[in-house]
Amino acid sequence: MTMIVELAEDVYQICGYPRYAINSYVIDGILIDAGTRFSGRRILRDIARLDIRAHAVTHAHPDHFGSSRRICEELQIPLWVGHADAAAVETLGIMYDRFPDHPAPRILSRLQGGPPTAVDRHLHEGDRVGSFVVLEVPGHTVGHLAFWRESDRTLLLGDVATGHHPFTGGRGLREPMDFLTADSRRNRESITRLAGLEPDLVCFGHGPVLRDSDKFAEFATSLR
Repeated sequence: MTMIVELAEDVYQICGYPRYAINSYVIDGILIDAGTRFSGRRILRDIARLDIRAHAVTHAHPDHFGSSRRICEELQIPLWVGHADAAAVETLGIMYDRFPDHPAPRILSRLQGGPPTAVDRHLHEGDRVGSFVVLEVPGHTVGHLAFWRESDRTLLLGDVATGHHPFTGGRGLREPMDFLTADSRRNRESITRLAGLEPDLVCFGHGPVLRDSDKFAEFATSLR
């Protein structure tokens, strides 16, 4: 069953399984995030009809680059990662060290994580990724990125916020879990920054998309 949906011009969501549990996206022929190490076959199948020219990662958590190496090798495409998270993608031990002192991240890393992968391009604030601009939004990880297109107010924000509860699947805006977040205070600052953009389409790493800028702004305000 194909799980890819066109959301906006040259923006596709790969919904994952269960639906919306772990999302990937394609923007202007660039794959954003690659799920866990078990996601590669499904993602490759779902993007087969698209011309994929590069792969970018929002952040160095195992459910976002678990299949990056497989996909990059099979499609012969470069991998782009935020400069502050690049080492954690290339060296597995560093990724573990950057998690909070809680057993859950290490368990999830071993269950979901793929092999370390060489990074071809370090992304910085203001870089262009297709028709999107890179925003550095640290907190969930030190090098977390979002991708913003002002022309139609489309935002891909990775795990800065989520669109459903990670365990129950119940819909609603949430902060990422503290035990999976490097710095919750900085992450709230990143949420506030992104809400200030007044996005019309918000695409999450986890959960269905949101087409309500007022609701996103209200969520950000509630965290202050």
